[in-house]
Amino acid sequence: MTTVLAGPATIATEIPSPTQAVWYLGPLPIRAYAMCILAGIVVAVWLTQRRLAARGAPAGVAIDISAWAVPFGIVGGRVYHVITDADKYFGEGRNPLDALKIHEGGLGIWGAIALGAVGAWIGCRKTGVDFRDFIDAAAPGVAVAQAMGRFGNWFNNELYGRPTDVPWRLRIHEWDQANGRAVVDSSGDPVVLGYFHPTFLYEALWVLALAAFLIWIGRRFRLARGQVFAAYVMGYPLGRIIVENMRTDPATHILGQRVNTWTSILVFLVGLWLWRWFAKRPGAKEDPGADADQADQADDADDAARADVAEADADADADVDDAGADDVPSRPDA
Repeated sequence: MTTVLAGPATIATEIPSPTQAVWYLGPLPIRAYAMCILAGIVVAVWLTQRRLAARGAPAGVAIDISAWAVPFGIVGGRVYHVITDADKYFGEGRNPLDALKIHEGGLGIWGAIALGAVGAWIGCRKTGVDFRDFIDAAAPGVAVAQAMGRFGNWFNNELYGRPTDVPWRLRIHEWDQANGRAVVDSSGDPVVLGYFHPTFLYEALWVLALAAFLIWIGRRFRLARGQVFAAYVMGYPLGRIIVENMRTDPATHILGQRVNTWTSILVFLVGLWLWRWFAKRPGAKEDPGADADQADQADDADDAARADVAEADADADADVDDAGADDVPSRPDA
C-alpha cells in the first residue's frame, strides 16, 4: 500500500496497480494472469492431496484426478464467460476467434466449478477414489486458488468497483489490453484512470476466509461425505453477491441485476439442496475428524469395559477366597 501526501495536513493511502502484466521471454509471452491461475492450481492440488492422505488415499492421487478436473474446469470457465459476455465476441465489429484468447483473461468460476466437477468425477472413477471424499478434500484448496487467481485481475487492472476515496482505494490505469500494459502519456508516465474500490481484493479475502471456515467445519462437526463441498457451494455466492453489486465494469443484466448476481442466488440454492442430498445418500460416512473422535470414544468405552471386567474378576476371586476360608475346619485348642 502506497502513502501519498494529499495536502499539507492530510495523508491519503492507496493500493497501487501494476503497470505491466505481460513479460516476454524471447518470443514467449509470460502473462501474470496465467501465472496466478497456475499458482492457484498448484496450491489447490497440494492442499487437496494432504487432505486426501488424511482420508487414507495414496500419494499422488490428487494429481491424477486433477489431470482431468483442471482441463475440464478451464474449458467450463471460458465457456461460461463467453456465453455471459457474448457481446464482446459476437456481432458487428467483433471477432469470434477472440473467444479463444483465454490468455487475455475471462474465466467464469461458475463454469469452471461445474465442468471441473465433471472432470473430477471421471478422474475419481479411474482412480477408485470416492467422489464425495475428493470434492470435500478439494473445496478449501479451490477457494484458495480463487483468491490467488483474483490477483491476476489486479495485474490486468480489472474487476474494480465504484470510485472511492477510502484509504484502501485502488489506483487503476488506462489499459492497453492488446499489449498487456498501461497506456502512457507523452512523458512516458502511465495514465491513471481513477481510484476505485478494490473488489478483486474483497473477493480474495472472502474466499480465503471461506477456505479456513471449510477446514474448521470439517473438523468441528460430524458431516456427511460431500457436505464440506456443499458448504463451499453455499458460502461462495454469499460474498460474491455483495462484491458483484460493487463492480462497475460492463456486464450482462437481467431484470436490472448483473447476470452473476442471479447465478449466485441459483448456486446458493443448489448448494443448499446438495447439503441435504449428501446427508441422505447411502454410505454417508462422517468426516474423518469426527471418525477420530468416535474412535477415541470407542477406545474409552473399551477401557471402561475392561476395567469393569477386571473389577468383577477381582470381586469373584475375593468371594472364592472368603468361601474357602469358611470351609477350613477349626483347629482344636492345644
